[in-house]
Amino acid sequence: MRTTCLGLLILLFCGSCKEQHDHGGRTPLVELDGNFLYHEDLQAVLPAGLSKDDSLLFAEHYIRNWAEDVLLYEKAQSNIPNSGEIGKLVENYRKALIMHAYQQALINQTLSEEISETELADYYEKHQELFKVESPLIKGLFIKVPLTAPQLGSVRRWYRTENREAVEHLEKYSLQNAVKYEYFYDKWVPITEVMDLMPLKVPDAGEYLNKNRHVELKDTAFHYFLNVSDYRAVGEQEPYEFARSQVKDMMLNMKQVNFMKQVKEDLYQRAEKKDKIKYY
Repeated sequence: MRTTCLGLLILLFCGSCKEQHDHGGRTPLVELDGNFLYHEDLQAVLPAGLSKDDSLLFAEHYIRNWAEDVLLYEKAQSNIPNSGEIGKLVENYRKALIMHAYQQALINQTLSEEISETELADYYEKHQELFKVESPLIKGLFIKVPLTAPQLGSVRRWYRTENREAVEHLEKYSLQNAVKYEYFYDKWVPITEVMDLMPLKVPDAGEYLNKNRHVELKDTAFHYFLNVSDYRAVGEQEPYEFARSQVKDMMLNMKQVNFMKQVKEDLYQRAEKKDKIKYY
């Protein structure tokens, strides 16, 4: 269908065109002041599955936008006095792209992303001021069950207790009865992730959960149980296990910066030794 529609467009727009340019094997669709839009360009962006009418409509809009861009560019070229300055900007951008691509390839080929746990922990300890809680963090357990779920009295006892026996009871219970069960006694999670799971409407959820570690709510369909075993407020020290990924990213970035600094220094020293740099 796409090929049929595009073929029709070629006949509509270019049926009388004569071959005057080397199009490199491509099929011209529209010409405007020596600029060509090709059949292959349109085919590459034409969404699959369109009807014949929708394909034609899409193609007409695409061709119209292409023509307007060509005309606007030509008008801008003739009216921008500092075209030389723009050329410099384009060249600088091109250089920056090439250098960035080379640096990334060099880093990927040469620099390992492995950083020992000792290095990570040492950096965290020496720069604790960089790792402060921005949104309250909690550890705990959450379970959501229908209002008609059995053994709700037992659930109320189990969710408040952090010992292994209570957790095992809840895990077995949740397999058959829970709509949602989240165990996070062993990791810190942002409070916002937990608030998305339950209908708790309070002005300051962090302050509320810091003071109310056992929360039970219900709506027209479900019971919600949350036990908060630990809490970190905004501005407090981020736990190492939570900050670890950020610590690693920062250290990798520093390794890359230092590596590229050394690469540039080596290139400069070699150029000086070979008298490539001439001062006037």
